[in-house]
Amino acid sequence: MSEKQKFDIVVIGDAEYRTLLTDKYKNRSPYVRPKASDVTAFIPGTIREMFVKEGDKVEKGQILLILEAMKMNNRLVAPLTGVVKQLLVKTGDIVSKNQLLVVVK
Repeated sequence: MSEKQKFDIVVIGDAEYRTLLTDKYKNRSPYVRPKASDVTAFIPGTIREMFVKEGDKVEKGQILLILEAMKMNNRLVAPLTGVVKQLLVKTGDIVSKNQLLVVVK
């Protein structure tokens, strides 16, 4: 390691650490906390069945849709009690990881 190499400062809690960070780490997308009203795909897959439409009232835990991934049918449920504000997919759609599927307000 050369004497001129600059260290990066990482703050965790109240502590500061001097370290070397890779370019990959420095250029990564920052973490964004998902909204409680958003239902996203936690894995890539195919929408197999829809149980709601826009404007439907839903209860927390109610099944909204089935996402098939890796030969398994995953039930995606309402994160809260409310109304389906947006339905961004339909049966047969192929979705990617973290894609927004449904918004409940």
